[in-house]
Amino acid sequence: MDFIQHELNKFEDVIGVLFIMTIDPSKVSASTTPFALIDNYSAVPQKREILFSIHTVFHVNESKQMVNDSRLWEVQLTITDDNDPQLSALVHHVHETVDGEGWDRIGKLMLQVGQFNRAEELYHEYLKNSSNDSDTAHIYHQLGWAKWSQGKYKEAVTFYEKSLKIKKKILSSDHPSLAISYNNIAQVYHNMGDYAKALEFYQKAFKMREKVLAPNDPELAISYNNMAVVYCDMNNYSRALEYHCEALRIKENSLPPQHSDLAISYNNIGQVYNNMGEYSKALEFYEKAHTIKEKHLPVNHPDLAISYNNIGQVYNNMGDYPKALEFYRKSHKIKGKSLPPNHPDLAISYNNIGAVYNNIGDYSKVIEFYEKAHRIKENSLPPNHPDLAISYNNIGQVYNNKGEYSKALEYYDKAHQIKEKSLPSNHLDLAISYNNIGAVYNNMGDYLKTLEFYKKAHEIYEKSLPPNHSDLAISYSNIGQVYNNMGDYLLALEFYEKAQDIRELALPPDHPHLADSQLDFAASYERMGDYSTALKALQRASQIQQKTFQDGNTAFASTYSWFGRVYRSMKNYSKALEYYENCLEIEKKTLHERHPYLAISYSNIGDVHRLMGYYERAITFHRKALDIQEHIQCNPLELATTYANIGKTYREMKDYSTALTYFQKGLHIRENKLPTNHPDLAVMYHNFAKLYLATEQYSLAMQNIQQALDIAQEKLFENHPHLLNYRETFQKIQEHV
Repeated sequence: MDFIQHELNKFEDVIGVLFIMTIDPSKVSASTTPFALIDNYSAVPQKREILFSIHTVFHVNESKQMVNDSRLWEVQLTITDDNDPQLSALVHHVHETVDGEGWDRIGKLMLQVGQFNRAEELYHEYLKNSSNDSDTAHIYHQLGWAKWSQGKYKEAVTFYEKSLKIKKKILSSDHPSLAISYNNIAQVYHNMGDYAKALEFYQKAFKMREKVLAPNDPELAISYNNMAVVYCDMNNYSRALEYHCEALRIKENSLPPQHSDLAISYNNIGQVYNNMGEYSKALEFYEKAHTIKEKHLPVNHPDLAISYNNIGQVYNNMGDYPKALEFYRKSHKIKGKSLPPNHPDLAISYNNIGAVYNNIGDYSKVIEFYEKAHRIKENSLPPNHPDLAISYNNIGQVYNNKGEYSKALEYYDKAHQIKEKSLPSNHLDLAISYNNIGAVYNNMGDYLKTLEFYKKAHEIYEKSLPPNHSDLAISYSNIGQVYNNMGDYLLALEFYEKAQDIRELALPPDHPHLADSQLDFAASYERMGDYSTALKALQRASQIQQKTFQDGNTAFASTYSWFGRVYRSMKNYSKALEYYENCLEIEKKTLHERHPYLAISYSNIGDVHRLMGYYERAITFHRKALDIQEHIQCNPLELATTYANIGKTYREMKDYSTALTYFQKGLHIRENKLPTNHPDLAVMYHNFAKLYLATEQYSLAMQNIQQALDIAQEKLFENHPHLLNYRETFQKIQEHV
């Protein structure tokens, strides 16, 4: 051990590894000669040296930090048995996937292990010495694979098409290699978001295979599966299910009942049901897939990790975050044991765990996991790879949720720059990018900027998606929300109705997105003062959610909050309090203790207590809201609402100077963030008018009530409760003027 310590002392930044090898000669065939004692041939006779063959393989049993030195690690190794089934399977798999000879075989190996740049260099060298069309077509194909792996989709298509052009010259029209080319070109177009092109090439591959293959050939099942995945992305779920079921039928007719390929089909069908919002169906198929995998695979096989990941995804969509974390961690544990530390699949795992913490609102944990994912991608991918953009996007989302909007914009912009360089101008990922940037401006209260980016996103969706795609509905809904925030309620309703029309055509009747549409309607009708219609919309939303989610799901929190708001507007304060408290109960269980949503709930509850005459209790809740909002960067307009609520409470308590201070704080934010004729400004002016009326400052009261009336008469309906309220206050002030 002294020599190890000596070397560690020489280099402060070096980590020492001590390998302890266990070798059972009875398990090693003499013919393979994995090791030999070379004491008699060593240059240093006093050392007992052993020479190992280059192909000797060991199992890693354990790696641990040695107690007496944090810079020294011990790794326990055991030589493999020649008949080790896992080793035999691995060798067989390598021989199958890395065939060929010479440069070609090395190039394939580089592609398999993720060394895409090295593979590209090798194939370019190989191309210089190509002696015939067959070799050239193959090399172009491999270069296409390398470019696809790098995320350089346009260049990938170019190489694949060069390969296809040569193949068409030298091969018969029904040669299987042509179907492979069509398939690969389709895959690239699929990644580029060009679903029509992807479908065109997948169908070409399918027609070729259909002519030459038996009806139950597994290759046909692969074709059905590929087309189904595109249909799923196009939101054509019925067609996607039809094709996945056709693939499953072929497999059931040609494979034994527990074959691993059946698990792939069950997984695919589960994914469609997951996208449809039919989570119980999704779980049913994912669990069928998992049962097959458990019977056939070792406990740490990467395919089991995929299975756990899929089940975790469903629980995440259902809002069951503890269950989601449980399955994502099971997945991650397997990947950690079976993959190298910089493998891209580990990055996916870190991202998934981070996403759950994001939903919970534990942002320090989110950043920790997203940054782990990002470091892996930075080390394993070229600088403009689309997966790096996803990473920047995820981190941007966290900062947006935390209310750190400048940071969010910085990361979203990094993501957008990569996408602009690597993707065509109408790629759907660019639309997502514009949407994300728009969402930040929306949270900042900059609605004109929000509208600009949402419309850019919408333009791409209209060009790239079929007219009934659910992503178009989300886009219409986003634009509607901006108009609602700007106080243009009729225009908001117009966009909400477009979203609803698409969702009714594209989605099953109990899909959660249909509940989202009803919440949108409720938001507009509540602001318009049509409380009974708002209540009906909320009841429809709640009915859908009750069919889809379990009690206590986070989806209910938003619905309960809107119920509370509508009942408060209807002056049914006990009902309002009940719903606000239900909302808060869910948020406390599922969100981080300083999440902005908790602040909104505290302030809402405080305002109901004010209306019920419990002023001290109201102040207590408003203080809880402020304690969060003033110590994190939140949406300033939410903070303005809290200031206004506190001001109203102090006004009711006749502490007019304190009330005035809070009203001024609220007005300052709203005047900076809202259009000059926004109804929320009218609310603030009305607050001032009532305060000045109470303090007998009638000219100031008249000035403010006039401003409130001017806005309300322009933006609200004639019988809107706010307008009626402002007129009543105006008459009271006029009596004193």
